[in-house]
Amino acid sequence: MTIATTDVIEDLAPTGVLRASINLGNPVLAHGTEREPGGVTVAIAREVAARLGMPVEFLCFDAARTSYEAMATGLADLCFLAVEPAREADVAFTAPYVVIEGVYAVPQDSSIGTAADVDRPGVRIGVKRGSAYDLFLTRTLRHAAVVRGEEGVEVFLAEGLEVAAGIRQPMTGFVAAHPGLRLVDERFMEIRQAVGTTRKRRPETVAFLREVVEELKAGGFVAAALQDAGQSTTLVAPPAQGY
Repeated sequence: MTIATTDVIEDLAPTGVLRASINLGNPVLAHGTEREPGGVTVAIAREVAARLGMPVEFLCFDAARTSYEAMATGLADLCFLAVEPAREADVAFTAPYVVIEGVYAVPQDSSIGTAADVDRPGVRIGVKRGSAYDLFLTRTLRHAAVVRGEEGVEVFLAEGLEVAAGIRQPMTGFVAAHPGLRLVDERFMEIRQAVGTTRKRRPETVAFLREVVEELKAGGFVAAALQDAGQSTTLVAPPAQGY
């Protein structure tokens, strides 16, 4: 089992407490309240803190963008975010611990049948501002327009957009609650959720986090944490190359 050296401990958590940024807005990864958060990200943060030999403090947010900002501005020591080029300038990521999918929802009578059908003129896609799928679609779409809101599904409904984008699990529930909608079952992106820390950390510190994540995947820790949270163990990411 990988245990942190004194240099890594002082570098990763210089305040004597591991400050972990948690996104409660992603129900696959976290749930609960600011006082009592739970989920796979919380479990991983507790395990990293245990290996550092120190307590953990959870900084909880309702969106990835605010969780990212806490990391980028130095309020947090550890974050749990999807790997995206727009974030990698500030965040050093491990390999993914979980892989989830981005999918679309459309009206029942929409002519859109596949993910590829979405990127055409006149199509407007509701997304949660600053989410991984917002960043991805902004980077990759050529014809369709991205419309941002506090919640993608809310701006989709409020403005009568053609498409809503989101994570498969909550989007499945959203469609089930709105009989006039259907899911485009084909994913439009793979969302690679990883542990991150600021790029100002030492290489040894980032290597420590990467080794811990691989151990937690291989040893069944991540699968057990997902199961405890009511999520599928099939979401566990494959081993990183070189481990």
